[in-house]
Amino acid sequence: MKKLFIFIAALFVAIGAVAQKKPMGEFVDELMSKMTLHEKIGQLNLQVAGDITTGSVQNTEVAGRIAAGEIGGVFNLKGAEKIRALQELAVKKSRLGIPLIVGMDVIHGYETIFPIPLALSCSWNLDAIERSARIAALEASADGINWTYSPMVDICVDSRWGRVSEGNGEDPWLGGLIGAAMVRGYQGDYSREDNIMACVKHFALYGAVEAGRDYNTVDMSRLRMYNQYFPPYKAAVDAGVGSVMSSFNLVDGVPATGNGWLLNDVLRKEWGFGGFVVTDYESVGEMLRHGVSADLKSASAQALCAGTDMDMVSAGFLTTLEQSVTEGKVSVEEIDVACRRILEAKYRLGLFADPYKYCDSKRRARDIFTEANRKAARDIAAETFVLLKNSRSADGKEVLPLEKRGKIALIGPLADTRANMAGTWCVAYVPERFATLREAMGKAIDGRGELLYAQGCNLTADQELQTASEFGKTIPRGDDVRMKAEALAVAAKADVIVCAMGECADMSGESSSRASLEMPDVQRELLAELVKLGKSVVLLNFSGRPTVLTWEQEHVDAIMNVWFGGSEAADAICDVLFGDKTPAGRLTMTMPQSTGQVPIYYNHLSTGRPVREGATQYYKYQSNYLDVRNDPLYPFGYGITYTRFAYGEPHLSAKSMRTDGSIDLTVSVENTGEREAVEIVQLYIRDLVASISRPVKELKGFERIVLRAGESRDVTFHITADMLKFYNANLEYVLEPGDFEVMVGPNSRDVKRSRITLVPSISVK
Repeated sequence: MKKLFIFIAALFVAIGAVAQKKPMGEFVDELMSKMTLHEKIGQLNLQVAGDITTGSVQNTEVAGRIAAGEIGGVFNLKGAEKIRALQELAVKKSRLGIPLIVGMDVIHGYETIFPIPLALSCSWNLDAIERSARIAALEASADGINWTYSPMVDICVDSRWGRVSEGNGEDPWLGGLIGAAMVRGYQGDYSREDNIMACVKHFALYGAVEAGRDYNTVDMSRLRMYNQYFPPYKAAVDAGVGSVMSSFNLVDGVPATGNGWLLNDVLRKEWGFGGFVVTDYESVGEMLRHGVSADLKSASAQALCAGTDMDMVSAGFLTTLEQSVTEGKVSVEEIDVACRRILEAKYRLGLFADPYKYCDSKRRARDIFTEANRKAARDIAAETFVLLKNSRSADGKEVLPLEKRGKIALIGPLADTRANMAGTWCVAYVPERFATLREAMGKAIDGRGELLYAQGCNLTADQELQTASEFGKTIPRGDDVRMKAEALAVAAKADVIVCAMGECADMSGESSSRASLEMPDVQRELLAELVKLGKSVVLLNFSGRPTVLTWEQEHVDAIMNVWFGGSEAADAICDVLFGDKTPAGRLTMTMPQSTGQVPIYYNHLSTGRPVREGATQYYKYQSNYLDVRNDPLYPFGYGITYTRFAYGEPHLSAKSMRTDGSIDLTVSVENTGEREAVEIVQLYIRDLVASISRPVKELKGFERIVLRAGESRDVTFHITADMLKFYNANLEYVLEPGDFEVMVGPNSRDVKRSRITLVPSISVK
């Protein structure tokens, strides 16, 4: 019997391999000619497979629907053997044997976890970011997954929104470069067994939810959409992303999932997207609560006609579309188009040639959580930490890096927790294998010094708030008075105090909006008491978003934002803390002085009554606050390291350029310190006079360079006409002659300025 089973399985694979040798169009045409309307609609139905790590799935309702040809894809199932079992149901039990697409939220790694996407973006290292996606695809594909709901490229300028942790920051150009790099890393050319399909999300504007509150409404002009929010999605489409996920929010008053202008006109007709659109979780059903659909049937019809191809979880397509066809509200042709897109995706993934392409159980031991993958994660994590402050101690030396000797006190609720190292959206992770910071520091000093430890306080005084957070539950709760006393006693014995404080991993991410961005109460209180001891205090700030560190900047000696660095975070933090590596991260979101400043971002428009950048006083009848200056605490692009860099005056190859020409800007950068380190040289441009108001500056280039102590290098930026284009009031992508300010420097604030003039090209008759 077993031999017969093996023979039948091999026969199915052989038949599929022969079939997929046909060109995709011919193959899909032939397959669809055999499909009933119900089977076509079944391909548009995406369902949760069951428990993500345990249990049988073959006897569930999902299994029955797979066998009936009523499910095109499943998600949130882990393990090649379990996925193979489902795939066999689809291939052997359904009438036409169409394989499943299998998805998962592989956001920043599978079992080897990389830093959260916001942290990755702070590396400004596109090769490293692409490599992280490549390794994530390698591991996920080894466990049966062939589709990931990543990258998220939503622009956000309001860090109260928890999902900034999943994105690439506030800049549309940089966000587009990162999104494209991740698409390349995941997908490759689909030819290998370790390529998986990417899904760019959330289309569109999800990062602009009002008040930073998740799932909230969005309302903005189309002009702002095209110039500030759309570019990263388009960059991912241009990179060949195979699928797009619609967003929960409204766009022009219509839910994105049912918005034909967004999905058909912009995504497909303007941008030429040829893949398929999947909804976010149950968003077809949520259209009812937006008040634009009376029932699931009308919502499903609207979504399909608007360009949505696959319905995640709500089953509205499966249960209502046939009736809508009968009523003339949906055409068979529209269903055919959606079905074709799903089948083409499966063809590209090679599933018709081999439905079990991703079900090789031997790959788990070979490809998942390997030493090589973990080393890559550790190295990349070290590039994401952003050093925000590094004061000099009494002996004239900077506090960081620390020496691996003496007595070091490690204090704080994030110091001895495994689950909080990786951050949010680690669906498949195994935190038991991760080191805590306490363990990593003990290993790093390895007997040369003494590590003293105290938790010091709870995550927050509010027990309900702490336990409402999934990962906050793993931080033991105790009596804050007793814990503070213990911490102060430990700190009194130490030469230097390291505080591991901030957010726990689940205080950012989906459904984790915060109204206040300051450090949680009892942590700040403890930090203040530790500062009073008069010893050097280093704050390792854990966060999934920009937080408010105004008090900390004034009182703490050294601050390093370590975000959530992944499975190897603890060792990576020690690599930088003790100077084996130098800090290399630069902010990709502005960090405010006060929560009341948000939304705050560097590439804003000018007001008619602007206050000059850096102004420290209040000006009546000007655009400023009574109680805090306009400037951020730390600007976009900011970050320091264990050396210093000096910038020369920028040199332009010409003062003017024609609309068909270019100009080179060159600046000399010198490492004037005593250590080799990374510098990120940044280019910004401002259109001084245009047909519409333009941002005060926009990132248009950067170079990530490594300089030895005393070394200098000329960095040249090639400025072309394409860098000066924008969408005008008629949504035309235009190039307008005039004057432009060109800025270069280590961040968006500390720049050297030049000016160029763009003139019309001379036409030759």
